[in-house]
Amino acid sequence: MSRIADRLTELGLTLPAVAAPVAAYVPAVVQGNLVYTSGQLPFVDGALPATGKVGTSVPAEDAQAYAATCVLNALAAAESVIGSLDRVTQVVKVTGFVASDPSFTGQPGVINGASVLLGEIFGESGVHARSAVGVAVLPLDAPVEVELVLAFA
Repeated sequence: MSRIADRLTELGLTLPAVAAPVAAYVPAVVQGNLVYTSGQLPFVDGALPATGKVGTSVPAEDAQAYAATCVLNALAAAESVIGSLDRVTQVVKVTGFVASDPSFTGQPGVINGASVLLGEIFGESGVHARSAVGVAVLPLDAPVEVELVLAFA
C-alpha cells in the first residue's frame, strides 16, 4: 500500500470510484506539475446525501461533513490522472462553494470540513490557500462543492 492509502485506512476512509461528470468536462486535468480537479459534489455511491440550502434545510455541521466527502471525490479524481496520491507534494488551493440561505454567513466553517481532512491526510503538505464562497444554488441542488489544485512530483 501507499503512504496516503495507509493514512486513509488509519482515518477509516477509502477513496470512492471517480464520480462520473454530470456535464461536458473531465474530473481532473494535469498542467505541468499541477493537477486541477473539477468541482466535486458530495456524491456517496452515486447519490447526493442531501440537497438544499445550508442554513435552512441542511445544517452547517452536515454540510461540513459533505465538504469532506467532496475532498475524497476530488482526491479520487486527482489519483485517476497522476496514478498515486503519494506523488502529491502540496495541496495548493481549495475552493469551496456553499449553497447558502441568504442569511447564512458560516461558509468558512463549512469548508473547514475540507481543509481539516486535507491536513489529516497530508500533514504539512495539506496546508493550503482557500476560498469559501456562498452561492445561490449548486448543480443538482447540492449543498456544497469543492475543487482542488494539487502540486505533484
